Amino acid sequence: WHLYLRRLRISIAVGDSLAVFLCGLSMAITPGKAGELLKSVLLRRRAGVPLTTSAPVVLAERLTDGLAMMGLALTGLLLYRQAVLPIAGLFVIFLAIIALSQAPWVRHRLLPWLQGHPRLSLRAAEIGRLYASARVLLAPRLLLLAVAIGLVSWSGECLAFYLVLHGLGLGSGGTLLVQGAFVLAVSTLVGSASLSPGGLGSAEASSAALLVGVTGVALSTAVAATLLIRLCTLWFGVSVGLTALWLYRGRVGGWQQPVVA
Repeated sequence: WHLYLRRLRISIAVGDSLAVFLCGLSMAITPGKAGELLKSVLLRRRAGVPLTTSAPVVLAERLTDGLAMMGLALTGLLLYRQAVLPIAGLFVIFLAIIALSQAPWVRHRLLPWLQGHPRLSLRAAEIGRLYASARVLLAPRLLLLAVAIGLVSWSGECLAFYLVLHGLGLGSGGTLLVQGAFVLAVSTLVGSASLSPGGLGSAEASSAALLVGVTGVALSTAVAATLLIRLCTLWFGVSVGLTALWLYRGRVGGWQQPVVA
């Protein structure tokens, strides 16, 4: 998050940046985590940063999270051959978005055409800022670095899921770790793609079904494992975000009012 802000030359103290990031976790249960645009709103109040400049940061976070989860699911996809087509479809969509952000014809032809369109001409500056930010954030070197950070971050959740499965008596070892990473990664992607709030329902259903399919565990155990990991990840994150909103309520309320639309 803070690396992205620095690359966009958004000047904000590390403490304020951390506060904004933590407050954004409270929106993790919105469809596709779109509510995390709250971070852009807070940045505008704190430093007068236009929403169209910082909003691509949230998009870049979601893209790199998705690519990291696909990387963690890769071994399981090759071994179990489940959910290959949906994940491949998501991967193609992600690549298309990245390619469009870097394509010269978009910058030299499509963008000027959009900015000159009668219905969009009044928003020419906003369109330009959106594209400029996306182009910087999705550049190959920064993208690879962000995905690498995501792999490390999401590996922690996969390890947590492994510990849950081990605690429920599914054994131990590398095979269970691969199975846990595969199930968690795929179910998280399914939940995000469903656009339900926080992936509720779809993520849990796919996780339980995949656990039964790849480990042969009883459905009741699969459901218990799913609910435990969701409590320790999704709902823990939301609680951190809500706590941050409460702790920083004075700071948020005291931040300057928006000065740029």
